[in-house]
Amino acid sequence: MNPKRALFLSGGWSGHVPQEIVTLFASDLKAAGFETRIETTLDHLAEVDELKTYDVIFPCWTMGQLTPDQSKGLLDAVRSGVGLAGIHGGMGDAFRGNTDYEWMVGGHFVGHPHVGDYTVNIRDTANAITAGLPASFAYKSEQYYLLVDPGVHVLADSAYMHEGRTVVMPVAWTKHWGKGRVFYNALGHAPSEFTDFPAARALTVQGIRWAANAL
Repeated sequence: MNPKRALFLSGGWSGHVPQEIVTLFASDLKAAGFETRIETTLDHLAEVDELKTYDVIFPCWTMGQLTPDQSKGLLDAVRSGVGLAGIHGGMGDAFRGNTDYEWMVGGHFVGHPHVGDYTVNIRDTANAITAGLPASFAYKSEQYYLLVDPGVHVLADSAYMHEGRTVVMPVAWTKHWGKGRVFYNALGHAPSEFTDFPAARALTVQGIRWAANAL
């Protein structure tokens, strides 16, 4: 059986140290038997036939812009069955204003008024992505405030306290875009968080594997 293939896209705003993030998760996927490739341009997104040879695409590209051909290539590849997985701003704050991309992801970043301690609660404890994770875990970082598609399947959430009220804010979710599986995790501003909080790393790796239909 041929190994699963993952394409990592590294670029965009340098504050999210994309190269370190993609190196970390490419290493984890290699350990799980994947064949991985890291690209530092978006050129390949316009090549739909090439994209369809991958099982999952992991964009780590905060902000930035897609050309019309790149946008169509990525959307069409995922709709055809290629998985999409990513974290934090690398996927949830990528390609601002591209509403089709944001719809495919299932939500997008709007701010992080709270930076500090909060608790992540696993809501779907029976899911393969959350297998082995604690029911909740402490976290310390930017807490993303997101606008979210009501059709996503929430895996984890947090209580967001802001301006005198508390709302339940999704942290990780899945959805489908055509035949493609989509996974998003809002955690991970800095690579060190995946060492400091192993549950965040496990959630991400298992989410990528699910998106690649390898879990």
